[in-house]
Amino acid sequence: QLQASGGGLVQTGGSLRLSCAASGRTDTRGAMGWFRQAPGKEREFVAAISWSGGSTYYADSVKGRFTISKDDAKNTVYLQMNSLKPLDTAVYYCAAAPGWATILMTEYLYWGQGTQVTVSS
Repeated sequence: QLQASGGGLVQTGGSLRLSCAASGRTDTRGAMGWFRQAPGKEREFVAAISWSGGSTYYADSVKGRFTISKDDAKNTVYLQMNSLKPLDTAVYYCAAAPGWATILMTEYLYWGQGTQVTVSS
């Protein structure tokens, strides 16, 4: 199971840190990713991190502002979000993939319930 938390309401330019706690077969020893879905839009890739933590990938829209990291001892993946913009408003989902880190949503087999992030202008 994946449990996402840390969402909330923040002003433009603010920061939030999302957490995704994994348990059972969806622990963080596989690739982990964050996706988001804004109202009326399709779910999109945000960031991913490899099993080792040595490789990370970001959507162009968040590069330089978001950082994905993991703590295997806590079975938790984080998404540090800085310089938030209203366009970042969405429900954020964490997901786990059994193989390599990837931006492809279809490779992620396990999904958390999502956490709402709202950025006010």
